[in-house]
Amino acid sequence: MHLLSSTIAGAFFVGLSSLGAYAATCTHPSVRREWRKLSVVERAEWISAINCLANLPHDDSLTPTVDPSVSNIPPVNTSGSYWDDLVYIHMDLNTKIHSTGLFLPFHRFYVQTIETSMKERCGYTGAFPYWNWSIDAHDVQNSPLFKESDPISGLGGWGDPAKDIQVQDGGFRHLELAYPVPHILRRNFTLQPFLPLSGIPTFTNLSLYANETITPEEVHKLVTWTPGDFVGFQFYMERPQGPHTSVHFILGGDLSGYCPSNSPTPCIVQPTFSANEPMFFFHHAMVDKIWYDWQHANSANFWAYKGGSVQNITSVQALHDWPNGMAPDLSLNSTIPADGMLPEVTIGDVMNTTGGYLCYVYE
Repeated sequence: MHLLSSTIAGAFFVGLSSLGAYAATCTHPSVRREWRKLSVVERAEWISAINCLANLPHDDSLTPTVDPSVSNIPPVNTSGSYWDDLVYIHMDLNTKIHSTGLFLPFHRFYVQTIETSMKERCGYTGAFPYWNWSIDAHDVQNSPLFKESDPISGLGGWGDPAKDIQVQDGGFRHLELAYPVPHILRRNFTLQPFLPLSGIPTFTNLSLYANETITPEEVHKLVTWTPGDFVGFQFYMERPQGPHTSVHFILGGDLSGYCPSNSPTPCIVQPTFSANEPMFFFHHAMVDKIWYDWQHANSANFWAYKGGSVQNITSVQALHDWPNGMAPDLSLNSTIPADGMLPEVTIGDVMNTTGGYLCYVYE
């Protein structure tokens, strides 16, 4: 893809025009920092705002757009919280936003949506943090993040196996979640999560230690990925046993989509409800940071974009042929779906984190 061809540049600015006032110049971008750089007070404020969203009522504007036979998720639970509604967006759109050209733009938009909701509904004043998991790749189980047991400022540790791996300490020990059935947040360290996946053809190295894919060396490989090759960059990040998937599975529980013990049979093990786990948004902020760093690593990367709108992960060959989706192709003018909960923006609107709709940088 050529940098800022007339077609791409035009598509981007047409997209921006749809935002109106939202396209105001970003003059004072917030600075997203790694969780360990935050003070105890800042950590407590973030946790409090997440819990606040989980105590707000259901929003009737939530309107699923994917046929349930495709999404394989339960109906909207109107007794759930606003947090549950935000989670449901990810559940409903699962097949549209993974292994398609929407993966990186949607999740950038999604993290921003959470931050905006925290600020507008719960008075949050900070910038959104991220988790640099490459720092902990050598020993995720003993990461300082999972040693934070303080009930106000701690993220809490690994769940108790005797209590359905529910998190027992930290600020989310009482986080009640609606999907797939009502339960408390669950988390369990799993270093070789691919072993049970022998029936899925796209998982080709079942004995892989997942932390091997999230090392500083792997992050460096992504940041220095071939200039302009957005498709290759995305696929290396999102491939079935790549860093994106590995972090989901290492944390287990809700983040990897394993069903609570009280789930009815059958309960499909899938990552649709992975956004239950607040760590989901730390993880995807890190994914976003790596994309941000790649965008800024070479001038050919900043506006580089290409992807299809139809997921095909049926085989290794399908992944080879359509690494980020089949036709119809998406463009910078394509709309990011939001299930009626949020104002819709275009892919072009989220390409630049200081472009007006977005206004942040990474430390």
